[in-house]
Amino acid sequence: MQLVVARIGRAHGIKGEVTVEVRTDEPEVRLGPGAVLATEPAETGPLTIETGRVHSGRLLLRFEGVRDRTGAEALRNTLLIAEVDPDELPEDPEEFYDHQLMDLDVVLADGTEIGRITEITHLPSQDLFIVERPDGSEVMIPFVEEIVSEIDLEEQRAVITPPPGLIDASEAVVATSRDEEGEEGEEGDESIPSGDGTR
Repeated sequence: MQLVVARIGRAHGIKGEVTVEVRTDEPEVRLGPGAVLATEPAETGPLTIETGRVHSGRLLLRFEGVRDRTGAEALRNTLLIAEVDPDELPEDPEEFYDHQLMDLDVVLADGTEIGRITEITHLPSQDLFIVERPDGSEVMIPFVEEIVSEIDLEEQRAVITPPPGLIDASEAVVATSRDEEGEEGEEGDESIPSGDGTR
């Protein structure tokens, strides 16, 4: 099974290094020196990682055969793809591969059906589940432990405890700048609590 493990960003410096947006919980395994990765677009690869280092919180990689900024810049936005055994599991029991989470049923603690995970979006601060509701609409659910309380792969479900407004907009808490005398002010945006924890 092939999994996207990173996306190449800007060139860094003049010696062929690139920044990468990591999309795996195990970069030391998937993106270590010597790793050979397929690419999207396919004609860009395969690419073999020569060196890797962290600089200012970003992972920098250099690939074999890429020696200057021009070559590095030509790789920008390329997806890096690793071949993974579909039965392989992350070492940490609290971590999951994307393919394990796709198509899980999303339910509340009382069993109320919310929908099905159709996509997982990886952001710098957290991951998001894109959940398709029974009516065809979509809702985004942050994959943080404050909201996703349980992942049960045997039952093929994710149990969530959403804050007000995350699932049903009518329950959202609306902040307002108007005082009790009714003076005119501007209504604030809907406030939806969000955690910054990790899986």
